[in-house]
Amino acid sequence: MRLRYQENKADKAQWREKSIIEYSYLVKHIAARFSMRLPSSVFFDELVSAGSLGLIDAVDKFDSSKHVSLKTYAQYRIKGAILDELRRKDTYSRSMRKKIQDITRAVKTIEDSKGAPATDEEICRALGVTLEAYYDMLTHIHRGSVLSLDDFIKTKKNEAYSKTSFQSNIKGDETPVDLFDKKELKSVLADSIKTLTQKEQMVVSLYYYDELTLKEIGEVLSLTESRICQIHTAILTKLKAGLQDYFH
Repeated sequence: MRLRYQENKADKAQWREKSIIEYSYLVKHIAARFSMRLPSSVFFDELVSAGSLGLIDAVDKFDSSKHVSLKTYAQYRIKGAILDELRRKDTYSRSMRKKIQDITRAVKTIEDSKGAPATDEEICRALGVTLEAYYDMLTHIHRGSVLSLDDFIKTKKNEAYSKTSFQSNIKGDETPVDLFDKKELKSVLADSIKTLTQKEQMVVSLYYYDELTLKEIGEVLSLTESRICQIHTAILTKLKAGLQDYFH
């Protein structure tokens, strides 16, 4: 009886290892699909790590009597593990994320309608809030998590793996593999930046090209650091709205 138990235990361990290896491709496949829709601040390897734990959990808890294939169950557990990891890392609350979406949608609607940059006043009217409330929203968004132009720098050829910074692009550090996609994106981004106000373009230049801090930019423009934070957040929200068509 003891020998039979040991044999069953060995068979189970062998089946476990074989199953994990057999379905390991699902982890990268599912992680890649998630990564295509996520900002560059979320690393692909982190998604793979979380998905791998989901796969192991699926193999360990699989019950063939449930009439569900291991592959189907593994896909479910891998997706769940990655989603749990994203929720854990998400610094935005649901209400904060809705504010970002509302501002982005308002900017895009205004600019598509008039064919010119949206002013703060127009955005406020579209949102139905006062200018002071709008600035408060921008401040809270900035404090919640720093948006970045790096989020937009992903090659269309392989969005899941490209982690190129905006600074490296403007300084000409392109690799031959991504040269075409980066050149195209830089052109689209440059056109979007041209639609910003003169003050907003100045903030972009000082922050991303000259690498001044927000406090230093405030001193240059005779504005408070908190006001520069608001302007910077507004810039990124406007650029995100302007680049939506490029990424869809």
